[in-house]
Amino acid sequence: MKKIIYILFAVITFSVNAQKNSVLFEQGNTLYNNGNYKDAISKYEEIIKNGEHSSALYYNLGNAHYKLNNIAPSIYYFEKALQLSPNDQEIKNNIAFARNMTIDAIDTVPEVGFSKSINSISGTMNFDGWAITSIVCVVLFVVLFIGYYFVYNTSRKRILFISGMGFLIFAGIALGLAFHQENLVNNNNPAIVFAKESQVKSEPNLRSAEAFKLHEGTKVQILDTVNNWKKIKLSDGKSGWIPSQDIKAL
Repeated sequence: MKKIIYILFAVITFSVNAQKNSVLFEQGNTLYNNGNYKDAISKYEEIIKNGEHSSALYYNLGNAHYKLNNIAPSIYYFEKALQLSPNDQEIKNNIAFARNMTIDAIDTVPEVGFSKSINSISGTMNFDGWAITSIVCVVLFVVLFIGYYFVYNTSRKRILFISGMGFLIFAGIALGLAFHQENLVNNNNPAIVFAKESQVKSEPNLRSAEAFKLHEGTKVQILDTVNNWKKIKLSDGKSGWIPSQDIKAL
């Protein structure tokens, strides 16, 4: 009986919160359309505090901050929206406009050769997709192996054997791509610089030499953490240590 009460309470709470967030979202949209961007941001942020996250919510937050020329928050929320809807062209267009406001012009080191090919192939599916593909191939291998065992015709046995080995090899490849994709995702730890200007040091302390400067809105990758410092890497390959409070992880 207690479990039923808890379930009913959870359902009612979820329904009330969803309705409340829907009202806040509409209020935020109305404020945005009226040009009241600061109050619109407050409404959208209240929804996030309530535990709701969506591509549309982050997209609207990015637009509101863009209207106020808040470079870092604008790019940050567009990036959050893009994480949830990676193929949304409208988000891609708006984040391109926002990036035009940044100061730092950082080149991207292009991927080449075998690494580029592997990353491109593994990126066609997520970890679960490749894992399921691997399992399906193993099942097909078992079916073909059973067929090979019971078939006595030589030519058919050869076809079943070659096909079975092909599925087994592809199962191994798919499993390898699954772990490669998972490794790429786990090592992807992007962040946005929020400080107007930040000195990136060669070591995680204030006494070390300055490696270079970064400005708000620049996207970096977090590699390591030591006390109140983050080791970061840029898309052009440069790396250094930046104060933790100067960046915000995505």
